[in-house]
Amino acid sequence: MSWWLVIALAAGAYGFKALGLVVLGGRTLPDRTLRCLALIPAALVAALVVKDTFSVGQHLQLDARAAGVGVAVLAAWRRLPLIVVIVLGAGVTALVRAFG
Repeated sequence: MSWWLVIALAAGAYGFKALGLVVLGGRTLPDRTLRCLALIPAALVAALVVKDTFSVGQHLQLDARAAGVGVAVLAAWRRLPLIVVIVLGAGVTALVRAFG
């Protein structure tokens, strides 16, 4: 990927945000729409994690990354601090790779 592509994508993303402000102006969105928009970042992050965990190129693969993500999900569910979640996930992934 070239830097020109990164710059073009960043400019496009900024342009879409600016366009939204221009189109909507001072209008307020309905509460239902605002609640849905608030969930989009979490859904995108979850989709990226799942894609990167269970795929290699164009193929699905179950390996050590799945175990690490599973432990990290459990740690996050137990509301452990973020650094602990990251260390546990990376540690389990490394252990499964070392012994698997």
